[in-house]
Amino acid sequence: MSKFSKTWWGKRFIEALESLMDSGRLSRGRSYANNDRIKQYKITNGKITAKVRGSVNAYFGVYKEPLYKTEISLTPISQEDWEKAIELLSSQASFVSKLLMNDMPDNIDEVFYQKLKLHLLPHNSRDFDTDCSCPDWSNPCKHIAGVYYLIASEIDRDPFLLFELRGLSKEKLHEQLIKSPLGQVLSQGLTTENLAPEPVESYYTKPILVTPNSNINQKEFWQGEKRIPENLPDNTPNTIPAIVIKKAGDNPPFWHKDSSFIEIMDDFYSRVRKTL
Repeated sequence: MSKFSKTWWGKRFIEALESLMDSGRLSRGRSYANNDRIKQYKITNGKITAKVRGSVNAYFGVYKEPLYKTEISLTPISQEDWEKAIELLSSQASFVSKLLMNDMPDNIDEVFYQKLKLHLLPHNSRDFDTDCSCPDWSNPCKHIAGVYYLIASEIDRDPFLLFELRGLSKEKLHEQLIKSPLGQVLSQGLTTENLAPEPVESYYTKPILVTPNSNINQKEFWQGEKRIPENLPDNTPNTIPAIVIKKAGDNPPFWHKDSSFIEIMDDFYSRVRKTL
């Protein structure tokens, strides 16, 4: 699963499918996504349509490699419920700031359910409507699974596909968030004005001559009005070990492996401590 999803929302998206399918079809679905058997796919009005290369199978009377049409859609959230959801999201600065920065709040699905009894991520089989032109009796089949895994990797890169699959485009979401009072304040900090550089005579700070005050007391100048406390408080040590490394998260931009960067570094430091 990790190869197709590194983010928590991508993993949750795949977990929903894996709860509905047997391991054999899942394994074949992953191989379809890995081996470029999905020739093309697109998302239109919240529906995923794809063309998937099938396999020759004499048992089903398939003697020439077919090209199956596959469709996946999630149950859309109604316009009325989206208005309630946007009102809820707009009321919290943490949600507005992250969504305007193209990030997904990690508790968004919990808040959706607790406050509105809605799910943004797939929750059960009733959330899915899938269809494939292949002769397999099972739905979802391996072709649907392959497309699903591929979409999960796309959701890793763009979590707003989740909103689109539920019936709300990224542009519409941003537009509604910016209209809110919090969105107006936060959006001002995200917009930067490109100013043309202006030539100057010198890029060094020029000293300004100031007439000194003739009434300066030398003792007050050097010692100040208040004495420095004799016992300074001790600096509190950092309570989070390796905070610089952990700040980058499990998958920093320079890390291209499937494994967690933090877990690798934890193991590295553990071995270093044992050798010292």
